[in-house]
Amino acid sequence: MSTPAVWSDDAAPVSGRANGRDSNGRDGGGRDSTGRDGGGRDSSGRGSSSRDSAPPRGLRQRWRHWWLSRHPVTDTWTLSQANIYILPTKGGWVFGLTLLVMLVSAINYQLNLGYVLTFLLAGSGLVSIHMTHGTLRGLTLRLRPAAPVFAGEPARLEVVMSSPGAARHGVGLRLHERRRDQHHAWCDVPALGQASASLSIVPPTRGWHALPTLVVETRFPFGLFRAWTHWRPASQVLAYPRPETPVPPLPAVQSAPGGLPLVRQGQGSELDGVRAWRRGDALRQVVWKKAARSGHLVSRESTSETSRELWLDWQATAAAGDSEARLSRLATWVQTAEKQGLVYGLRLPGRHITPDRGEAHRRRLLRELALWC
Repeated sequence: MSTPAVWSDDAAPVSGRANGRDSNGRDGGGRDSTGRDGGGRDSSGRGSSSRDSAPPRGLRQRWRHWWLSRHPVTDTWTLSQANIYILPTKGGWVFGLTLLVMLVSAINYQLNLGYVLTFLLAGSGLVSIHMTHGTLRGLTLRLRPAAPVFAGEPARLEVVMSSPGAARHGVGLRLHERRRDQHHAWCDVPALGQASASLSIVPPTRGWHALPTLVVETRFPFGLFRAWTHWRPASQVLAYPRPETPVPPLPAVQSAPGGLPLVRQGQGSELDGVRAWRRGDALRQVVWKKAARSGHLVSRESTSETSRELWLDWQATAAAGDSEARLSRLATWVQTAEKQGLVYGLRLPGRHITPDRGEAHRRRLLRELALWC
């Protein structure tokens, strides 16, 4: 049993992390080869440095730095007595002051009903402490891998909350750094079930980016007390180079005897030949009638197809400007070539990737551009 995800419009820039790839070659979490988290930019404009690289300034920043460093870096966080904090809210302090005034008044005027009301409200406040703390205690938080995005675009962070017992109400998720336009993502976790809450961050540069510290909190049931925990995710989000606008024209296509056929938009008909489906073939090439009869996917091979390939060459981007602008142009070309169904390869200084097509090939090339240095 689960509830639909709650999406927050919160989008915050994060510090970068680069110079590293995860050991599994995934477009998701991991650390760089030095074991550092991102927090700055290097000379090429990519995110670099560590999450805690910049020394904190001021007593408050030093205290926050030390406090957060006590929390482990993990993508799964179970809440217990040791990592949940609780304090009265502003309303809670006003409530306590009101109880004190009521108690003094009851003593001064010897009002028995005043005693009853004061102690009844005080008992309700004490019970709310236990309920507020119990709303978070026992929850298990798990961060789903963040999908790669282009620099400057929001990346979605989805947190799955699991309750091992009773239902939990009014659980909020936000970024640790407070901002004026910041919003919470609120959700209710069903009993013995799961719910998800989502936030968004905006990586400003290409490369690996460390995820910011998250805060999970609640004020349930009366808003008199606030219980919260700090969570430092271990995953990273990969940002591809920011695409160039307006879209530049593609370089010239070269002939390549024996290579993969170049698929042209809007060409091919039922009268053309068919062949076995190959990885990377577009869905529009599949002959669904023949596939339904035979049980095997077959693709239409148009007589107008030619064996030609497109090379996206670093040398062809000299007019774009600096290295970051050249990478942005190459990323735009990759997107355009894939949309047009072309067979394309990539040439970078010291790195050549043979021509191919398909979503896996597109992600591989964009990853190379994101991590190039």
